[in-house]
Amino acid sequence: MMETKTSHLQNMELWKLWKEQGDLEAKKAIIEQYLPLVDYVSNRLAVGLPKNVSKDDLGSFGVMGLMDATEKFDYERGLQFETYASWRIRGAMIDGLRQGDWVPRSVREKAKKVEEAYQRLEQEHLRSVTDEEISDYLDVSEKDFQHMLQEISITTLCSLEDPIGDEESETRLSMLVDEKARNPEYKVNEFFLKESLVKAIERLTEKERIVVSLLYYEDLSLSEIAEVMSLSPSRISQLHSKAILRLRGSLGRFKTQLFNE
Repeated sequence: MMETKTSHLQNMELWKLWKEQGDLEAKKAIIEQYLPLVDYVSNRLAVGLPKNVSKDDLGSFGVMGLMDATEKFDYERGLQFETYASWRIRGAMIDGLRQGDWVPRSVREKAKKVEEAYQRLEQEHLRSVTDEEISDYLDVSEKDFQHMLQEISITTLCSLEDPIGDEESETRLSMLVDEKARNPEYKVNEFFLKESLVKAIERLTEKERIVVSLLYYEDLSLSEIAEVMSLSPSRISQLHSKAILRLRGSLGRFKTQLFNE
């Protein structure tokens, strides 16, 4: 992760000048301080993207996300701006790419079919299904299935602005709240979410769990994970795609069961 250029006290002073006095120079200083974060996020995100995606475009989207984070961040809540801004930057990059409509509808449809296949088969067999079983269900060869995974890898990226429930207003970003300000309803939802996620992760294959762990918990890039696991980056991308599609299918199933009980 990037190194900060100012001390904590200096940082707080900048935030006070910007938020309390509207000092534009302070805002500019904050943005300049965290610009390396845009490069960091774009470098990680670019690994799983097609080669035709421009890093300059990612950078432009990321800067807009950083500026938005600077506008909306509440420094008095005690949260880390670096973490908040990283999510905003990543979300802005993904949203920017989506608005460019560079992912063909056919690819999105394939992703939906694979996700539904995982959900239906794993609900039926109550275990992690194999590539062969998914291929048979989709009526394609295993080679074609692997190619499909490569095609739809980008669709397994998600934005903070994506709805996580039936209500459009409930997004991942809306769930980023102060640890000290959680209410009982939030804690109940968090409990069931964690419980469902644990069950879903247990259904992943060993390699898929390793990829998820290294990517989201150890903060490694896909290329770094490829080196650790002695696999090609494209294979790591496939494992990541399968893991996310399995998790989406499982979480969708658990959500249905939860609200039907």
